[in-house]
Amino acid sequence: MEQKVKAEILNSEDIQRIITRLAHEIVEKNRGTENLVLVGIHTRGAYLATRISKKIEEIEGGQIPTGFLDITLYRDDFRTRLKQPSVEVTNIPFQIDEKVIVLVDDVLYTGRTVRAALDALMDFGRPVRILLCVLIDRGHRELPIRPDFVGKNIPTSIGEEVKLLLQEVDKEDKVLLVESPSQ
Repeated sequence: MEQKVKAEILNSEDIQRIITRLAHEIVEKNRGTENLVLVGIHTRGAYLATRISKKIEEIEGGQIPTGFLDITLYRDDFRTRLKQPSVEVTNIPFQIDEKVIVLVDDVLYTGRTVRAALDALMDFGRPVRILLCVLIDRGHRELPIRPDFVGKNIPTSIGEEVKLLLQEVDKEDKVLLVESPSQ
């Protein structure tokens, strides 16, 4: 079912500028890149983490360890909502002990995805700190979760959703405000 587009919020250039700003903010808050790693939540958060990592490497030089996290089996609605779950590969090819992790997600909504990601990360070790970076914060939190880095705040009504399209998945970069399917 095609969702009705209410507005285009961000275009490709806007997204690139936001990624550049987020990269600078991450480096500034961490006072460089020492012990810094990025972990993106599948699917679009993983692509964003890769883009942010590359931008940080352009700014600071050196490589930033970047991993990808699948949270499907950690979701609190795993049994009720997902009939045939699509489980992606978790790939964190580095130790997270004593590291500062920047957890990257695309759209922050209720906070439940982030909670599941935090649970999953704890199975990999004990980081010094976990910071949350999101491209879009749309509000409507159900859990006490607040991002450290926000690309753009987009307040929505309950009948609206924010849809991120990325070149790697959707062949274009943009952020759309759409009507929820149930509307």
